[in-house]
Amino acid sequence: MPLNSDLQLDQFSFSCPLQIRFSDIDGYMHVNNGVYFSYFEHARGLYLHEIAGWNVMEVGTVVGKTTIEYLRPIHLEDKFKCLVRCTRLGNSSFDLEQIIISEGETDLKVFSKCHTVMVSVDMKTMKPTPVPHLYRGKLLPAG
Repeated sequence: MPLNSDLQLDQFSFSCPLQIRFSDIDGYMHVNNGVYFSYFEHARGLYLHEIAGWNVMEVGTVVGKTTIEYLRPIHLEDKFKCLVRCTRLGNSSFDLEQIIISEGETDLKVFSKCHTVMVSVDMKTMKPTPVPHLYRGKLLPAG
């Protein structure tokens, strides 16, 4: 599934600020591309916890596939945040769209986009299991 090329920021009800650590900066003086995955992972975890109330000790989630599009470098002085939303909800998997954008600026900068397929898993067997009904409506609100 391709990343959404039309940014409709009003469709994202969740965002979290991100902070650069000294070790995130590489020899080119910007955030290393491998660190973006960590930023997206952090935002996904917060989204599942804060929006869905997902208890990963009962039913876990694992990444089935991740696609990251790097649009512009993040430099040390940049202030940025990650937006997260669920775009598809299947039986045992769901898709998350994430965007890292500038924070608090009038001129919006889009640094990176990410599409992730998450799989709901039974914590005892680590095999796919249906997304619990408790979380379904919270992940993909009607609309």
